[in-house]
Amino acid sequence: MAKYRIYSFEKLNVYKDILDLRIKIQQTISSFPNNEIYDSARQIKRATDSIGANIAEGSGRASNLDQSHFTNMSYASALEVIYHLTIAFELGFITQAEYESLRQDIDKINYKLNALYKYQRENSNSLKNK
Repeated sequence: MAKYRIYSFEKLNVYKDILDLRIKIQQTISSFPNNEIYDSARQIKRATDSIGANIAEGSGRASNLDQSHFTNMSYASALEVIYHLTIAFELGFITQAEYESLRQDIDKINYKLNALYKYQRENSNSLKNK
């Protein structure tokens, strides 16, 4: 088996939660009507992918301040997913149970993203004061 490096973002619990959400989203959008595959489904998928991609990209930044910017973008992408899921629910593409489950998953992720953001900001500010 090939050896490879495990990057810091891959160790974050929130990153693991984002991966789980992405899988649930894929399962959910697979039942969308064919005419929505390139509209609503694609938007939900892209916004969900952006949550994890921003965490990964931000981890490669040198400062906590830069990292916090990408964490904030992840949070914003999660809010975008909520918007798209709400529309999908209102149009009847997902059930109330699916909607509520996904919303709870996003709430959990956003709670962790917010905590990570605060940690990154606090550490960037403490370095400035030294």
